[in-house]
Amino acid sequence: MESFETIAGDFAFLDEWEERYKYIIDLGRHLAPLSDEERNETNKVQGCASQVWLVFDPPRNGRLYFRGDSDAHIVKGLVAMMTALFSGKTFQDIIDLDPQEKFAEIDLTAHLTPQRANGLSSMVARIKREAKARLEASAAAEG
Repeated sequence: MESFETIAGDFAFLDEWEERYKYIIDLGRHLAPLSDEERNETNKVQGCASQVWLVFDPPRNGRLYFRGDSDAHIVKGLVAMMTALFSGKTFQDIIDLDPQEKFAEIDLTAHLTPQRANGLSSMVARIKREAKARLEASAAAEG
């Protein structure tokens, strides 16, 4: 998976938003598919018009790793962007990261429909909740 910085750099070379949408769709095509068992209500992100699933893997070294999928092409690409932005970061880094700043760098939210922007916000909220829960659990375990 490409880093968000690489994605932002690629965006800079694409002048038209139609080309950027195609790029976002292409990012989604590179996501590993989720199993049928992983496409369940527990993993489903509430607040998305399309179906979106995020599967959180066991943390490693205080870092959150997750995978995701969607039934809509552009949204699947947005899932890939969220993976690039958040997956593999520490719990605290995820909590502290302001994704709106990153989205503004590539002018993303201005070019999403309100439904997709709400879905993106729902994904971010879910990822941040998971990072916070994992951080609290690891702090409790340390005693």
